Amino acid sequence: MRHHLILRHFIVFITLLFSNLFYSQSNNTFNPIDVFSLEYVSNPKISPDGKKVLYVRNFKDIMTDKNYSNIWIIDYDGTNNTPLTTGNQNDFDPTWSNSGDKFTYKSNSDNSVQLYLYVLNQKSNQKLTNLQKSIGPLSWSEDDTYLAFTSFVEKPSSSLIKMPLKPEGAKWNKPAIEIDEIKYRSDGRGYLTQGFSQIFILPVEGGTPRQISFLNNNAASPKWLTKNKIIFSANLHEDSDLEPRNSEVYLLDIISEEIKPLTFRLGPDYNPVISPDKSEIAYLGFDEKYLGYQQNNLYIMSNDGRNIRNISENFNRNISNINWSEDGKGLYFQYDDKGMTKLAYISTSGKVKDIVSQLGGLSLGRPYSGGTYSISKNDKYAYTFGNVYNPSDLAVGYNSSFKRLTQLNKDLFDHKKLGNVEEVWFKSSFDDRQIQGWLVKPPNFDPSKKYPLILEIHGGPFSNYGFRFSAEIQLFASKGYMILYTNPRGSTSYGNEFANLIHHNYPNQDYDDLMSGVDHVLKRPYVDKENLFVTGGSGGGVLTAWIIGKTNRFKAAVVAKPVINWYSFVLYADNINTYYKYWFPGLPWDNLEHYMKRSPISYVGNVKTPTMLLTGEQDFRTPMAESEQFYAGLKLNKVESMLVRIPGASHGIAARPSNLITKVNAIIAWFEKYKN
Repeated sequence: MRHHLILRHFIVFITLLFSNLFYSQSNNTFNPIDVFSLEYVSNPKISPDGKKVLYVRNFKDIMTDKNYSNIWIIDYDGTNNTPLTTGNQNDFDPTWSNSGDKFTYKSNSDNSVQLYLYVLNQKSNQKLTNLQKSIGPLSWSEDDTYLAFTSFVEKPSSSLIKMPLKPEGAKWNKPAIEIDEIKYRSDGRGYLTQGFSQIFILPVEGGTPRQISFLNNNAASPKWLTKNKIIFSANLHEDSDLEPRNSEVYLLDIISEEIKPLTFRLGPDYNPVISPDKSEIAYLGFDEKYLGYQQNNLYIMSNDGRNIRNISENFNRNISNINWSEDGKGLYFQYDDKGMTKLAYISTSGKVKDIVSQLGGLSLGRPYSGGTYSISKNDKYAYTFGNVYNPSDLAVGYNSSFKRLTQLNKDLFDHKKLGNVEEVWFKSSFDDRQIQGWLVKPPNFDPSKKYPLILEIHGGPFSNYGFRFSAEIQLFASKGYMILYTNPRGSTSYGNEFANLIHHNYPNQDYDDLMSGVDHVLKRPYVDKENLFVTGGSGGGVLTAWIIGKTNRFKAAVVAKPVINWYSFVLYADNINTYYKYWFPGLPWDNLEHYMKRSPISYVGNVKTPTMLLTGEQDFRTPMAESEQFYAGLKLNKVESMLVRIPGASHGIAARPSNLITKVNAIIAWFEKYKN
């Protein structure tokens, strides 16, 4: 009898094994394990003559659960696509020399991130540094003989707490950690070693990096103005710890070590870029008004700091990534507009012309912005091309004519069917404002059927979703769900006024925008109004918790890495010198009612919706204590709830491939548990 039972179990096992194998081979939908197959392009750097492009090819390893990247090169016409580095390591940030015959890049191939030089005609690699700390963006001198870059220099410290001499052989605890800085920890980095990023110069032919700045704050964006002068940005004001955004553009004389400020105002001035003839400097910034969201303007000044003028004052979008045109008559830049990232050109007189759109996002998890581009001396460009159906690939162009050069995920998506993404617009029930969103349908969608709906909410809150690829959204769709994601008030890419509708007022009418979106799509007969679900991360977690405190219409909710109590958040998150003065009218003990009125914890007593909390254990942006407060409130109110802790994860829960899968599978499992 026992023999027959074992044989029967064996036959069942073999049958399941082969059926699962057949299913995985024949299944044409995007599955969680496919996350490990995704690749994308970042850091496209076109050569000065526009003939070649360096780019970073990002991939994942299923055995180590890590993200890796190598550097490739390709001709402008798409031929000779060749890897220059290989292996399970991280090679990134390629930077062309002015002559275009060599480039630098960073790599952790030797156990720590160091700077390397690659000479094209020799196909040679040379390690340039052996630094103990991080290396920031770098700049080539005009004659290609020197490099300038930033690197972290630890601040000397002395211990206040004095201990008696320890007996020989005694095993005492580690010394106490003494903290006296206002910013003492950072999400993704943990508790900080105190010190600052300083400017170094290094001969390209080799040698020892020489520190040329000794600042009381971090230096950024060093650029060579002349052989002996470098411009950079920093916040060197005495109150920099309490006014962290108040940076200026400075001029550093390498010989005398004299530092001269070129800008003077309250507000950030940063990312200086020198014109081709060296006579002018362009930079980004704005006048500080302590609003939750403030858009960058583009300024130009003479190289001595005079004749400052704002050339983008009539352009109502946030500007980033500026680069001069070769003739010096304007600059290229990128910006987000209605959920789309675009490359554009602005003349020095302020006239703007769009060049190309669909600069794909670089976040595989959710459909955030983040694409980038580079410009050659003859105004050709390379950029990350992406949309809702593909992660970022490489494309090149001139004027408005462009060409896609890579299709890194063709091998996967040729036999995987993705959910169709439809743009939708609807009016908010609060004030009739037009709100933009996107509705994703399951693969093999059948309009005669009814499908459950997930409302997925972005974080930020000052950010935007858009027409960009999202592994998480597509995985939800592959499980038979429709997904609505939107840009409610407070979202960027719609102008300064729309974003600041939530200034000192978040969360609030975002709720009306989101519910209006749900009501809009519920008019479609294939959306099952009896099976509505809601989730979101960070700011989206805030709004998810807020929503279930206001309505019971959703069958279940997953609140990911939220803020639940604004009072505890502003005192416990990693930017305690920032949030209280931009997102609130003042300090929490002076504005208790205001803080608590906007905190989801204040409405936890209303919640009836089964709720999962999901947060990384090393999250210092929206710390675990926030999730634990809400979880405790739910349990005390006898609400069906679960707390999911992701070991080792910071605020970017899905940074590791398996964590992205964990997040998606946790959400789906919770929703499936409560679906009719």
